[in-house]
Amino acid sequence: MTTTDAADAPDWEKRFRAPRVSLPDWAEDAPDRSLFVSNATGTYELYAWDRASGRQRQVTDRPNGTTDGVLTPGGEAVWWFSDTDGDEFGVWMRQPFGGGEDEPAAPGLAPSYPAGLAIGRDGSAVIGRSTDEDGTTVHLVRAPGAEPVEIYRHRESAGVGDLSHDGTLIALEHTEHGDAMHSALRVVRPDGSTVAELDDTEGGTKELGLSVLGFAPVAGDTRLLVGHQRRGRWEPMIWDPVAGTETPLPIDLPGDVGAEWYPDGSALLVEHEFEARSELWRYEPGAAAPVRVETPAGTVSGATARPDGTVEYLWSSAAQPPVVRSTSGAVVLDPPGAKAPPSVAVEDAWVEGPGGRIHALVQKPATGEGPFPTIFEIHGGPTWHDSDAFASGPAAWVDHGFAVVRVNYRGSTGYGRAWTDALKHRVGLIELEDIAAVREWSVKSGLADPERLVLAGGSWGGYLTLLGLGSQPDAWALGLAAVPVADYVTAYHDEMEALKAMDRTLLGGTPEEVPERFEASSPLTYVDAVRAPVYISAGVNDPRCPIRQVENYVDRLAARGAVHEVYRYDAGHGSLVVEERIKQVRLELEFALKHLGGGAVQGA
Repeated sequence: MTTTDAADAPDWEKRFRAPRVSLPDWAEDAPDRSLFVSNATGTYELYAWDRASGRQRQVTDRPNGTTDGVLTPGGEAVWWFSDTDGDEFGVWMRQPFGGGEDEPAAPGLAPSYPAGLAIGRDGSAVIGRSTDEDGTTVHLVRAPGAEPVEIYRHRESAGVGDLSHDGTLIALEHTEHGDAMHSALRVVRPDGSTVAELDDTEGGTKELGLSVLGFAPVAGDTRLLVGHQRRGRWEPMIWDPVAGTETPLPIDLPGDVGAEWYPDGSALLVEHEFEARSELWRYEPGAAAPVRVETPAGTVSGATARPDGTVEYLWSSAAQPPVVRSTSGAVVLDPPGAKAPPSVAVEDAWVEGPGGRIHALVQKPATGEGPFPTIFEIHGGPTWHDSDAFASGPAAWVDHGFAVVRVNYRGSTGYGRAWTDALKHRVGLIELEDIAAVREWSVKSGLADPERLVLAGGSWGGYLTLLGLGSQPDAWALGLAAVPVADYVTAYHDEMEALKAMDRTLLGGTPEEVPERFEASSPLTYVDAVRAPVYISAGVNDPRCPIRQVENYVDRLAARGAVHEVYRYDAGHGSLVVEERIKQVRLELEFALKHLGGGAVQGA
């Protein structure tokens, strides 16, 4: 697209094309060396940034993009994960920070799905891997090019959490107890010997999880910051696996709380998620309470404390596009080019549901009166949540006259452990009960036109879309499912091993062990009841929602002449190419407007 064409494009396309940057990561011992992700070329790739000189350069350049990368502690090199066309199966590569040839970072390791990475100051690396054949393995590579040494192996999912400052302790998260939703922790030496265990699951009988937040960034300090759920939500505490001590922290904030260390280990940067918005706090161990770090109202998508004590954070709201800010008042990283046009602010809706109050986020067209054609844009995960953050997809629908409703159904994060953990066994059906309650509210309130209700989503949201179209056939006028689970049994057998473990946890076993649960939760079970036109998009290399199970569902639609369209693209679980993403949204808009009425797609 030429510069003139881009200037004449509709706002919804401009939001996708506007240059974006992630929160820059920085090398622990060389803080002027940073790494970030940007779509500056039209594809999301990794970029190195020397803050001292201001020089930026593109590290990776691949047709389907690259987003997974990390700097070595001294900033000498960038490690980045090389898969094949988005299939998430590959190897770690290593490139000098200043530029040069890529080389395999651990040439003795065969391709796998990644399961965590920690790089030491002495050139060593701890690499987590996952394969269908081996489950999870963790390997120590003592120096670049050295032969990897296996230090951990288990059939269940696990991952590398962190490596201590001096490289003598390795923190692992694991689910050896069989509950993939609630990890236990183990700290080991580089030879694989166990130093200490922390397990809140009581062998899988108690549903409390733990997570690794990071070792103290100080030489000789064995404290490990961990997340726990002992009080019904995620919050941090300090565990010293060598001393055997646990230190609860008086951070009494509602919702979920995470944290990371300040660079000198003297304080914690606290990230607080509550009711679809987030904020930052500073807590000094031993203090009575944290102190607020001022940020605008909206969502902080990531934050980091710098050596000078300032905090950098990536902020946005539903109305305002993202920007990397600093508590010093400066914009940290402002990519050149046209800025994304703003959208409309989000409104909160609270609806009584069968499992408690449901939080939904609503955006309405700036002009016109309801009831509006309304799209229920359902988030993936399921352990995720929609927030007051900028999103180009929903904004595109608002531009075309639709109201957008996003539901934080049971299973969503940010509303306490009980809400997140409510999905067991009646998977999919529970979420749809909450969506149905919000749908009823939207009609009764005058927001939504009951004849023009669209159910849509990607990944788990795509799964819920197909399940909803079949199990609630009278409720929806149209469905749009991106990279969905469509045939749960086939999806289980074809997906990556870590997701098999999650499905066994959610449904209580394998398809052979609990066939009735898989049947009740599978969209394929209800496909013959689908009456609304349905649009499906899928990546042919998707390891999470593999293509074969999508084809099984499509074949059933086609066999009875159901109204449907399918778009297959050469990538994995979504696309990192801007024009491809615009194409997908345009196709969804065209399908919806064709079947619901409402004019043409802007810019088509």
